[in-house]
Amino acid sequence: MKKSLRWGAAVATATVATMTLASCGFGGGSSNSSGDDKSLTLMVASYSDNTKSEWQQIIKDFEAKNSDIKVSLDVQSWNDINDVIKTRVQAGKQPDILNIDAFAGFASDDLLYPAKDIVSAKTLDDFQPAFAKNASIDGTQYGLPFIASARALFYNKDIFAKAGVSAPPKTWAELEAAAAKIKASGAIGYGMPLGSEEAQAETAIWFYGAGGGYGDASKLTIDTPENLEGATEMQKLITGGLTEQNPGSTDRTPLLNVFVQGQIGMQVGLPPTVGQIKDKNASLNYGIAPIPTKDGSAFTLGVADHLMAFKNKTDKTASIKKFLDYFYSSDVYSKWVTAEGFLPTTKSGAEAMASNETLKPFLDLLPDAKFYPSTNPNWTAAQGAIQTQIGQLGQGASPAELLKAIQAKADGQ
Repeated sequence: MKKSLRWGAAVATATVATMTLASCGFGGGSSNSSGDDKSLTLMVASYSDNTKSEWQQIIKDFEAKNSDIKVSLDVQSWNDINDVIKTRVQAGKQPDILNIDAFAGFASDDLLYPAKDIVSAKTLDDFQPAFAKNASIDGTQYGLPFIASARALFYNKDIFAKAGVSAPPKTWAELEAAAAKIKASGAIGYGMPLGSEEAQAETAIWFYGAGGGYGDASKLTIDTPENLEGATEMQKLITGGLTEQNPGSTDRTPLLNVFVQGQIGMQVGLPPTVGQIKDKNASLNYGIAPIPTKDGSAFTLGVADHLMAFKNKTDKTASIKKFLDYFYSSDVYSKWVTAEGFLPTTKSGAEAMASNETLKPFLDLLPDAKFYPSTNPNWTAAQGAIQTQIGQLGQGASPAELLKAIQAKADGQ
């Protein structure tokens, strides 16, 4: 997740790419790195201009408390890290610890330690359950949830006041009513980006909001009664003129710019949207609320990157555990997450950051996060089909037929 794209389609694409490379068989095996079990190599992705210095400070402080352990840092850009790690694993030169988005391919090639071997039970139990489950394959956790994103409903308070909408909607029925009033007042009711940039995310909001979803690591479930309800509701808003024109050709990033400029009543956004508003239209009078669902139950779409540890020739699990337990300690971890502008994946981290009023709406939603089934090998095809086809809802396509077609792609037909 590089800084400028970390919450969008690039994240899912990078995840799938890494999985695909790995699942084809990295080969490799025992690393040729130092046989000293007190020397660790740490490869991380760069999230900002400050990532390297932040890690250097963490390592310096850790080594001051653990003088017998030395940590060597390797920072790679998100443009390069997938290719770099692929090459190094194939050469048997993988790092001891890696920060990247996907872990499934490495785990399937038996290259990773289970999470229980590389952090204490206390640290393992501190991860938000939803994120821990997302970092697991067949009941075994391999990835350590590193940083997170969640989504929430951004709404324009001035547009609401002009339209006579008193509070952000909690249910679809309330959203429809609010969007209709907003349309009558002269603004766009709800921003629904179904363009190729991130159609799978907007669609997920409606599928999960109906009690459905995309399935799991073993089976993709696109064509279901719940998802049909979600797709039908999407089409209802579009054909009722309650969204922007031509949602199928509208991407998230440019549409959020329209929201930031004060022309849309409601749109789902991410934590970085707050910074975007501050930079581009600080006077915007907006609020943040949970995403409306069919029955008003809590839900958010989550994204997470991970830390993982490779099985190398020398068993370094004792040193790895000390370093990772230190990193995930509340003070150290929450400071890093705050500095980089992310959300924490641990319960203690969320508690430590609870006083941040900007992030609180997102933090409150983390326990209810749902995720893409990115460990399913057919998710690539399903995501591509969603991105290219779901926008046809705006051209009058049958929701039922669309879901059948996307399911066929997911099933490899």
